[in-house]
Amino acid sequence: MSDIQWSDGAPIYRQLKERVIAMMLDGILKPGDALPSVRQVAAEYQLNPITVSRAYQELADEGLVEKRRGLGMFVTEEASRKLRSSERERFLTEEWPAVVERIQRLGLSAQELLESVGKN
Repeated sequence: MSDIQWSDGAPIYRQLKERVIAMMLDGILKPGDALPSVRQVAAEYQLNPITVSRAYQELADEGLVEKRRGLGMFVTEEASRKLRSSERERFLTEEWPAVVERIQRLGLSAQELLESVGKN
C-alpha cells in the first residue's frame, strides 16, 4: 500500500478502503490476490486493528473481497467489474456535473478540451 498520508477529512478506515479500491482499479490488486493481513497493515501504518478490520469488512460487504477461512481476505473475481461500474456512476453523478459547470464558466470549447488531452 506504500506511502499513505492520512487526512483529517474522512475516517481512516474509509481512507484505507479507498486506497484498496484504487489499487484494484489500477490493477495493483487483481482478482485472486490476497490483501495484506489486518495485523500487518495495522503494524505498518500504526493503526488500530479494528480500523483495518472495519475497512476490510466494508470491502467484503460490497463483494469486492472475500474471506477464506484461515487464509485471509482475497480480491473477488467480479471486483473490477463492480468497481468500474460503481466508480463510473459516482463520477457521472457526483464529479462530472461540477467539471461541466467549471468548463462552462471558463467558456472552454470541446475542441480546446480535446487539444489539451494530448498535451498531458
